[in-house]
Amino acid sequence: MSILLDTCALIWLGNGDSALSLDARQMIEESEMVYVSPISLWEVSNKCRKGKLQLKFPPREWFDRILQRHQLKILPLTNEVMFRAGELHEYHKDPADRMIIASALIGGFVVVTADRNFPLYGVQTIK
Repeated sequence: MSILLDTCALIWLGNGDSALSLDARQMIEESEMVYVSPISLWEVSNKCRKGKLQLKFPPREWFDRILQRHQLKILPLTNEVMFRAGELHEYHKDPADRMIIASALIGGFVVVTADRNFPLYGVQTIK
């Protein structure tokens, strides 16, 4: 099973936050492939710039460390992902989350997230 981390899960994983369940941590550790969308990098950078998120390192360095420590793979934002995200019903108002949802639908990923709107799109989730 391949896993895609929502931005909240990436932050929890990177900061060792207990909001990430033991089940989710175990799945991440045992999965051969764990992906993160580049849109999450944009979200993390924006949250830091706006003062809504504090990290131990600048966002670029923080992300590089997380990639290496957890062997995460960056999932490309393809044209198909962009079109699919644009076609999705707006159950979810956040376009960044719809890009992650579109990526999950196209790739058949289980998404680690606490967001209750993801299953409305038929996406399997774990918190």
